[in-house]
Amino acid sequence: MADTSALKYTSEHEWLLIEGDTATIGITEYAAEQLGDVVYVELPKVGDTVDAGKVVGEIESTKSVGELFAPVSGTIAEANSAVVDTPELVNEDPYGRGWLIKLSVADASVFDGAGFLSKDEYDALVAE
Repeated sequence: MADTSALKYTSEHEWLLIEGDTATIGITEYAAEQLGDVVYVELPKVGDTVDAGKVVGEIESTKSVGELFAPVSGTIAEANSAVVDTPELVNEDPYGRGWLIKLSVADASVFDGAGFLSKDEYDALVAE
């Protein structure tokens, strides 16, 4: 994925690609750079119900451990087993093959009111 302007962002350094009632979620390139070399990824199971703002996974690097938060409440539709098997994909291609989970929601309008950041707003946040 080359065009990141269509994505939504969170202040926890996650990105979302919203398609209907499903969001593909990963961490931003900035977050991947701050973490350093990712060596372990733990993701929720398909079918798990998650609550907005709660920790749903973990990303370990050579420098630290980061948490993955659910940006909205929903059900895990898919977890990227490729990043579990090959964690460095998070560093190599954070907006493509390094995606983490797909989250389904009952009502897609939840994405409208969730307070996500645009690319410009996110860029301003990390520039501070």
